[in-house]
Amino acid sequence: MAAARPDGRVGYVISGKSMPRAVDRNRLRRRLREHVRAARPALSAFDVILRVRGPVKPADVLAAAQEGARLLQQLVAPPPTA
Repeated sequence: MAAARPDGRVGYVISGKSMPRAVDRNRLRRRLREHVRAARPALSAFDVILRVRGPVKPADVLAAAQEGARLLQQLVAPPPTA
């Protein structure tokens, strides 16, 4: 979605159902924030919500964060030319 403000915003939705322990939700949120900071100049044109839709085991936090980073890169990457 196009940003409502010039700097864009990022929201994180990680439910207690998908990750029961708050420490795991916070760990995933911190890792996602790292990826957002790295992509920040290109993300400033968007309002982004990162939502965890399925269960994530504590051992899979790194993989979930990498998936979030991949999706962010798809968002900011220029469209392929045919």
